[in-house]
Amino acid sequence: MKKITALLTLLIISLSAQAQTIYITDSATYTLRSIESNKGRILRMLPSGTALTVISVNKENGYSKVQTSDGTEGYVLSRFTLNQPINRWFLNKANKKLEILQQAVDQTEHELSQLKNHNTETLSSNQSLNKERDTLSKDLHDLRLTASNAVQLKHQRDQLQERVISVERELQQVKRQNQTLEDSTNQDWFLYGGILSLIGVILGFILPKLSWRRKTSNWDTF
Repeated sequence: MKKITALLTLLIISLSAQAQTIYITDSATYTLRSIESNKGRILRMLPSGTALTVISVNKENGYSKVQTSDGTEGYVLSRFTLNQPINRWFLNKANKKLEILQQAVDQTEHELSQLKNHNTETLSSNQSLNKERDTLSKDLHDLRLTASNAVQLKHQRDQLQERVISVERELQQVKRQNQTLEDSTNQDWFLYGGILSLIGVILGFILPKLSWRRKTSNWDTF
């Protein structure tokens, strides 16, 4: 029973150690060895700030079995590890974040510059559009005046056409009246000519007779 309890305790400690991440301490380079001894084969050198995954911890000899990010397993002295990143790691992380922020600031400034240029172009375009709008408004006003004048001219033209038609009608009526007068005058002259001709004929019959009677009267006197 005691053995089972000890195994469970070791298992819990092992599982707990597996979930923990430790870091190589600052300002040094340490060895990752193949066994829990400074005589073990050096697998690689671990610079300060290297992140390692804990597999197990041997508190008796002070070694921790760890795994690197590429899967290499070995042993490192526990006193050379920390439970949180070193200051240099935080500094590098802060510098990287600062670099990212600086890039974002540069990008923002670039976009702001583009927006300013775009706003300048937009302002210039708006000024051009305003001028074009004013020109179109003036042209529209002129067109309205022209249309109004055209309507007025059409009205005057219609009045003149009506007046011309009325004058033509009056002229035709006057022509008909003149023609009637001419016809009446011709008839009168024809009548006068006929009367004069008749008078001439009558005189032609009467005058010879009067002359003959005078001669007869003169003969009787002798």
